[in-house]
Amino acid sequence: MSASKKKGTAAETAVVRFLRAVGFTYAERRSLNGTQDRGDIAGLPGIVIEVKNCSRQELAAWVEEAEREGDRDGASLGVVWHKRRGKADPRDWFVTMSGLMFAHLLREYMEMPPLPDEEATDA
Repeated sequence: MSASKKKGTAAETAVVRFLRAVGFTYAERRSLNGTQDRGDIAGLPGIVIEVKNCSRQELAAWVEEAEREGDRDGASLGVVWHKRRGKADPRDWFVTMSGLMFAHLLREYMEMPPLPDEEATDA
């Protein structure tokens, strides 16, 4: 296994352990599916999490990847959970998403109806 693969696996495992510790007991690492990948973490219905542990951040590409994988998975939310330099604990890392994903999340949190597809794309 390559060094970068080991870093990625360790980061994914750390995120799963954190999620389980805070009550998401079904969280688990998802096996790779090549070009049909559906995110790194499974067990959270409707959510795709792409985990990154890279020294160089490429947020735009990562968010696009999470959203593509969310589409493949039929998820309504696709996010990137990325390691923060100097922080070993995933509770201190960052979670990044597009503004549209955040709007969907806010509407759900505020118990508002989902955005119709047309409004979501016309914004």
